[in-house]
Amino acid sequence: MSTTSGFRIVGDRAPRPDARDKVYGLLRYADDFALAGMLHAKVVRATRPSARILKIDGSRAEALPGVTCVLTARDVPHNVLFSDVPGQTTAIGPLRARTQVLAGDTVRYLGEAVALVAAETEEAAEEAARLVVVEYEDRPGVFDPEEALRPDAPPLEPTGNVISRWKIRKGDVEAGFREADVVVAETYRTGFIDHAFIEPEAGVGWLDENGVITLRVATQVIEHFRDVANVLGLPHSRVRIIAPYIGGGFGGKEDVTVEVFLGLLVWKTRRPVRLCYSREESILSPTKRHPFVMKYTHGARRDGTLVALQVELIADAGGYAYLSPLTLLYAMVHAAGPYRIPHVKVDGVAVLTNNPPTSAFRGFGSAQPAFAYESQMDALARALALDPLAFRERNYLRKGERLASGQELETAVLLPETAARAWHALGPPRTPSGPGKRIGRGVASALTAYGRIVWLHDWSSAWVELQMDGTVLVRTGVPDIGGGQAASLVQITAEILGLAQDEITIHIGDSALTPLAGTTTATRQLYMSGSAVHKAASELRATLLQQTGELLNVPPETIVLADGLAYAEGNPQRKLSFKELAAACARAHRPRSAFAIYQAPAGQVMDFETGQGKVFPDFTFGSQAVEVEVDEDTGEVQVLRVVACYDVGKVINRNSVEGQVEGGVAMGIGYALLEEDRVAAGLTLTPNLMTYLIPTALDVPDVTAIILESGEGMGPWGARGIGEPALVPTAPAIANAVFDAVGVRVTRLPITPERLWRAGQEQPARRAR
Repeated sequence: MSTTSGFRIVGDRAPRPDARDKVYGLLRYADDFALAGMLHAKVVRATRPSARILKIDGSRAEALPGVTCVLTARDVPHNVLFSDVPGQTTAIGPLRARTQVLAGDTVRYLGEAVALVAAETEEAAEEAARLVVVEYEDRPGVFDPEEALRPDAPPLEPTGNVISRWKIRKGDVEAGFREADVVVAETYRTGFIDHAFIEPEAGVGWLDENGVITLRVATQVIEHFRDVANVLGLPHSRVRIIAPYIGGGFGGKEDVTVEVFLGLLVWKTRRPVRLCYSREESILSPTKRHPFVMKYTHGARRDGTLVALQVELIADAGGYAYLSPLTLLYAMVHAAGPYRIPHVKVDGVAVLTNNPPTSAFRGFGSAQPAFAYESQMDALARALALDPLAFRERNYLRKGERLASGQELETAVLLPETAARAWHALGPPRTPSGPGKRIGRGVASALTAYGRIVWLHDWSSAWVELQMDGTVLVRTGVPDIGGGQAASLVQITAEILGLAQDEITIHIGDSALTPLAGTTTATRQLYMSGSAVHKAASELRATLLQQTGELLNVPPETIVLADGLAYAEGNPQRKLSFKELAAACARAHRPRSAFAIYQAPAGQVMDFETGQGKVFPDFTFGSQAVEVEVDEDTGEVQVLRVVACYDVGKVINRNSVEGQVEGGVAMGIGYALLEEDRVAAGLTLTPNLMTYLIPTALDVPDVTAIILESGEGMGPWGARGIGEPALVPTAPAIANAVFDAVGVRVTRLPITPERLWRAGQEQPARRAR
């Protein structure tokens, strides 16, 4: 039955096929899996942030009963792991990065993997890991990215510590500042952030009956089978990766985590092997969100028109590059925000240090600059005595205009609507809850790219097949990281074929048996794999319409597919079941399946000298408005209300869209007020969830999500991605609300009570406004 919108199920709150098992705790995540004869693995990790390895002695570990092997760098066939964008077809030198699988001669950060052990029991593996003796010679380290830029800084690479530089040039920034009546300059800083997903890095590997190394792991990228094969020196076809449903990714499972370690141990022992990181290990060693130093200077005319922007971005890459060059590029393109500024100069650099490595994280390179540019917008509006909302509206980019990087905004830009609706939905201000408490409100807007860089030639593929009993099978290599990726694909198929969701089965995340669909990153799966499934299902639908038309002797375009039946429009009595159609197609030698590849629109590589060119397929635009209460005596900030308004193009599943918005806001509250992986001289001081604070239900208020549908996105029926954009404006909106409450601008995240108190001591004039 179609609705007034013309859709049967798209846009509805359809239940996810995986929801029941998750609610009842029945879903088997990566570590909920065991095989007979399975070994248990542990990683021996460096205890120094910068050192030369003199000797590794695994003899005592190997002699321990139950231990089957100890591996060091000498045992790894090819001890280099490259961090190319998976599946990319264009070699972009500045994006290429490498890491050691196991540390060879040197250690570059505390927690780096030095050796692997495997034993009959987990206890024996832990004991064996403790018995591996590593002799180090400490080397000078560098732990501050600005210090790492100095010529006399200890180099991590023979070529120095700089791993990438990008720049954007538009107009004449000096001339722009000469036009300005007001100039606001500030330096903003953000820290290391852990992904803190519920499910840590984990997996089980085994050798199948065909001699294929098979790894069932928590990963956002099943294409890492190529990395495992390259390290082992095997053909790519001899490694298979299966991604079950994943308990949170947020970018933390985009890079290789346990995959290569499991592959090495299976290859060495020829037995099944399990590896699951502890929470402490998960915080200590894998990649984090980049700390950024962001030096912003804006110039504006008295009437509130922005005229100039100069930005310097410094990203701490930690011990290895990973995806830092790519993250920095994203930050560069997003650095000016969604604003029209005629003269822009942006310089960015990513720097190696002996800190924990940094890489992908939800809001990939766009979350840090948003804190800076939205704080600047608020400060500029106040310096000009203008309403912050009106100031933004004057300067918002519109459809058809260009970013500072030269990319034209080709689809709807509903920023004025999102900001106004979010702000007004806050309603009347609350009364402070007691003496010394002050209420404040803030707003922030952002644009966030979805989909992969256009010059990397992204693609996704899917297979949709009508079974002989009339049900439908969908196969695609999408890893589902909890965002409802698989459910959305079922919903798209159900809409196109006129079937109920329970008549459709989907198989996902298997590099050997499902068509490859690329990474579940970059907010790309609904756009890319949604389009691939839409294309395959539409091709199958065309076949079914043709077959039905011939059987009923009516034109195919008059056929209706609904409720698992096919009939001529206006004559539902003459109908065929899908089971009958399957048999008819088989008799007629018509295919009952369709395989489709969706190729994203491609583009030319940007001009590296000017930073000009098209980088992303499209952006999602949105705004958030926040109300907070600040305790002036303690510096404690409580978020009272959050309203988030986004143009998502087209809603596929309303529950999933709202869930992504609510989850993004919750993570943004943690980014703004609580979360920071404190690192001192390379040592992590917050190694568990007792010390690394994440928001609880007591910290997150009800979130109001207002969803707009312009229908102008790049995905199915004009859908846009929402996973990462939902996080980006939260922290700056809270920072602006805190300023509104107490007149203190905190320029470093998170805004802890101590930082707010200290900032108040440094800004007494503002506080006494």
